[in-house]
This record gives sequence, C-alpha cells and structure tokens, in this order.
Amino acid sequence: MAKLGKRMRLALEKVEPMKEYELIEAVSLAKETAQAKFDESVDIAVRLGVDSRKADQNIRGSVLLPKGTGKKFRVLVFAKGEKEAEAREAGAEFVGGEDLMKKIQDGWLEFDRVVATPDMMGVVGRIGKVLGPRGMMPNPKTGTVTFAVKEAVEEIQAGKVDFRVDKGGTVHALVGKASFSVEALAENFNALMEELIRMKPTSSKGKYVKAVSLSSTMGAGIRVAFASA
Repeated sequence: MAKLGKRMRLALEKVEPMKEYELIEAVSLAKETAQAKFDESVDIAVRLGVDSRKADQNIRGSVLLPKGTGKKFRVLVFAKGEKEAEAREAGAEFVGGEDLMKKIQDGWLEFDRVVATPDMMGVVGRIGKVLGPRGMMPNPKTGTVTFAVKEAVEEIQAGKVDFRVDKGGTVHALVGKASFSVEALAENFNALMEELIRMKPTSSKGKYVKAVSLSSTMGAGIRVAFASA
C-alpha cells in the first residue's frame, strides 16, 4: 500500500469518515483538506436510487453552475457554413467536420468538450466509440447537439457541466475549485442538486438521493447531509 504523505494524513485526520456534515461545514472541509500545490477541483458524487439499465432512469443532463467551474475548456465544434463561423466567433478552440473526425480517429484528443450541429451527427457518429466512453459524445439532452452553436459554446465557458449516472447509480460532477469561496461552492452544489431532484424519474421507487459526498482532487471524501424524498 502506498505511503500517505504528511499533507494527506493531516487532511484525512480532519474528516470523520462516517459523519454526515451540513453543507457549509462539508464545503469548508473540502477547501481545508485541499493541500496540493495546484488549485484542486472540488467534485460531488451523488448516489441515486435508480437503475441505469432502465431507459427512463438513465439520468443524463447538464446544469449551468451560477459561479462557474473555474476552468477554461477547449471546445471542439462540428459545424459547417455560417454555423462554423458562428462557433469560431463564440470562442470555440477547434471547428470543422470530416477533417477533425479523421484527426480523432488517428488518436488526437486535445479538447475537453464537443458540440455538434444536428446535420453533422452523421460524421460525429463515426467516432462515437472514441467520444462516448470519455463522456464527450454530443447529446440533445445536454444541449450539445444544436444549431444554437454560439449559445452552447458560451454556456460551456460560463460554467455549464454535463453529468450522467454510471452503472452503479452514481453521478459525478465538478462543482468548482478549492480557491472558490465557501458560498460559491455551496451555491454551485445546490444548483446541481436542484437539477438532479427535478430530473427524478417517476418510476424511481424508495429513497431517490441515497448518499452525497464532496471531495477535492487530492482530498478525502466528505459525506454531506441531504434531505430528499
């Protein structure tokens, strides 16, 4: 077993593994236990009472975090004609069609998010096996398959995050950076949770939100007390 560094040991000592903390205390702990030399991300993990094998319970969506993500994303847009020009004006890092698809087929992956106009999905579909497992496949549910290219790119840069439930019923998402204020992280946390609650499938029985935790990139998981139907 790898030996824990002094910083990580001190961080772990501050967190009681089985205790559920109120949100403000949990966020404060996440910030306090972020001891790396870089600005760590703060992530949320939400275990839901859903069966992702059922189509109507396969939770997938996006939310615009009110305080942003603290990250600058390299956005790739599949578009042509006037939509290609619109994407470039909106600040997309890469814009194109067949040319970009072939680069990706050859192993190029120097981008973070992908947007596509509906008429380009035939091209994008050919690299679905590359983008899909990485969570970057454009999808109408997340607003990344759209002719409103300018809006899509600007929302991503403003703090829009995509999320989807994994096979174990857990949603993982970014809610900000350790450098954010406690209030900003709490506001982003609440925005994401509100969206997840809104998306509760009618077929989901029993407790919907089973467990919530926060953690920084290198920090310990911190359980968050969250009342849910």
